[in-house]
Amino acid sequence: MAAGLAFGLVLSPTGAALADPRPTLAQAKAKLEKLNDKADKVVDRFNTANERYKKAKSTYTKLNDSYKRKLETVADLRAQVIGMAVESYKLGEDVTSWPGLFNSNDPNAMLSGWAVAGQLSQERAEKLAAFDRENKGLKVERDKAEVALDDAEKERDSVEKERAEIRKLIAQQKKLLDKLGAYNPGNPNSTGIKYTGSASGSAAAALRFAYAQVGKPYIYGGTGPRGFDCSGLTQAAWAAAGVSLPRTTWQQWAWGASRKVSLDALQPGDLIFSEGLGHVSIYAGNGQIVHAPQTGDVVKVVKLSAYGRSLVGAIRP
Repeated sequence: MAAGLAFGLVLSPTGAALADPRPTLAQAKAKLEKLNDKADKVVDRFNTANERYKKAKSTYTKLNDSYKRKLETVADLRAQVIGMAVESYKLGEDVTSWPGLFNSNDPNAMLSGWAVAGQLSQERAEKLAAFDRENKGLKVERDKAEVALDDAEKERDSVEKERAEIRKLIAQQKKLLDKLGAYNPGNPNSTGIKYTGSASGSAAAALRFAYAQVGKPYIYGGTGPRGFDCSGLTQAAWAAAGVSLPRTTWQQWAWGASRKVSLDALQPGDLIFSEGLGHVSIYAGNGQIVHAPQTGDVVKVVKLSAYGRSLVGAIRP
C-alpha cells in the first residue's frame, strides 16, 4: 500500500524553479523514504479497518433486515390473534384475558395459560404458538442487530481516523513533490500497455490486466478502475485471472502462507512483498515488476533491482 513518493526525482540544473532554501536530492530522498515507510503502514491500516467496517456493516444490514421481517410477521400474527379474540367474543367464549395479550410486555405467560386451558381449536392454538415463537425471537433479533450496528460504528470511526492521517501525509507528499516538480497525477482513463512476457495460464491473464492499468494513478484505498493502491492492483489483476485474493497486503501474505516461493525462484505472476508488508507488486518476468507505487506516481513497470525496498518474500497464487 505504499503511499509515499517516487524517488526518481529530477532537479533542474539551475534550480531556478526552487525557492531557497532548496533541498538537495539526497535530503529529498531521505524525507520521502520516511514518508514512504509511514504511509505504507497507515494505508494498510486504513484498508484493514475499511474491510472490517464493510463486514460489520453487512452483518448489521442482514440482521436488521431479519429483525424487520420478524416485526412484520409478528404484526401479521398479532392481527390474526386480534381477529380470533373478536370472533371468540362474538361466540360468547371466555376472552377476559385477551386484552392483556396486547397490553402486556410479556404476553407469553398468558399464551401458556391458554394452552393449558385447552379451550381453543387446533388452528387457533397453532396461531398462538406461532405468535409466541415470533415474540420470543423478536428481542433476540433486535439485540443482535444493535450489537452489529455498534461494531460497525466503531469500525467506521477507526476508518475515519486512518483516513485523516493519510490525508495529512498526502498533503506533505504533494507539497514536497510540487517543490520538486515531480508530481504525476496519472490518467484514470489510461489503456496501459500490452504484456508480451513469458507468463502463461492464469499468471498471463493477471499480468495482461495489470499491464492494461499502466499509467493510471496511485490512489490509496483504490481498487479500480480509475486508480489503484498496491494491493488493490494485485487483487484486481488476479481476480481477472479467476483467483480471489483478500484485500490488504497483510491478508494476501497470510492467504499465501502455504504458497510461498523463494525470491531466487520467482516466476511471472508471483506476488512480491516488501519488508514490513507495506507494499506488494507482481513479478512480470525478466527481472521486472508491475505495481502501483505511491502517491504522486502511477501504475508502472520497473526493474525489481530498482524497487528500492527490502523484500520479505513472495507467494504464487
